[in-house]
Amino acid sequence: MKALLFIETDGEKALGGSLELISAVKALDAEGTALIVGNRAAADTVAALGIPVIYIDTAADCDTFTEVLSETVKEQNPDIILLANTALAKDIAPRIAGRMCLGCVSDVIGMSKTDSKVIYTRPAYGGTILEHIEVEGTAVVTIRNGSFPKPEAASNAGVTEKKVEIPASAVKAKIVDTVKEISESVNLEEAEVIVSGGRGMGNPENFKLVEELARVLGGVVGATRPPIEDGWISRAHQVGQSGKIVAPKLYIACGISGATQHTSGMSGSNYIVAINKDEDAPIFEIANVAIVGNVTEILPVMIEEMKKVKGKE
Repeated sequence: MKALLFIETDGEKALGGSLELISAVKALDAEGTALIVGNRAAADTVAALGIPVIYIDTAADCDTFTEVLSETVKEQNPDIILLANTALAKDIAPRIAGRMCLGCVSDVIGMSKTDSKVIYTRPAYGGTILEHIEVEGTAVVTIRNGSFPKPEAASNAGVTEKKVEIPASAVKAKIVDTVKEISESVNLEEAEVIVSGGRGMGNPENFKLVEELARVLGGVVGATRPPIEDGWISRAHQVGQSGKIVAPKLYIACGISGATQHTSGMSGSNYIVAINKDEDAPIFEIANVAIVGNVTEILPVMIEEMKKVKGKE
């Protein structure tokens, strides 16, 4: 079984979610090849993880990435095409599948091999159930961040440089300008510690406690939809079904009840601490540690204790 991995970069390094694809391929005992576009340093880094890399330096946007990946699929003829479940991949994956008449499965959190077939597992109905999908023929698959471990260093498998000519007709849209908020530079998907606040924080002044705890822990601030809609924090920090899907080592939920729309985006976290005054809050069903009490009284104590611990390090 052959797999082609599209390794996405942030301009400097390969994304953590993309690197997890290497572990996904090894779990399937498949023969993998990685495709990296426009970042030679990242190509060398990935090759050092034991997977051969095809490097192409001719793409800069969704249209050109799609063209490069399409041509590589034609050349490699893989059984599986894997991408991390990023915003870019959500655009590219269905394009490749539609263009080449392939199956497409998104937001996969697990894969298992039976005989010559692969069963893809993904959450459905807001994460309330898991569905198992089998695809006839080649499949284009996006993998949710945190579903597989980061790969370890192995013998260098080498980098092969190739050229792909991109016809002018392939470019359908041209990016004229990009406007980003400063907060959008925060990468929730890559964060190891996330402190999130919900409606239960009460007001923007109290929400600053969430930001302070995140700062002390060296983490990133997350939020549910209500604080964002009320203007307490930028939409770039939203975690959940209509926000970012995250899987940090530690997730602290502050004043969050645990609606499915939110928990479907963070239930893959390694360790969950939840603080809520309602002992029957749904968030406690998935929490490793449940703290029942007033979040605005508990957070200052946690912040001070964390400062003491950090001061001893």
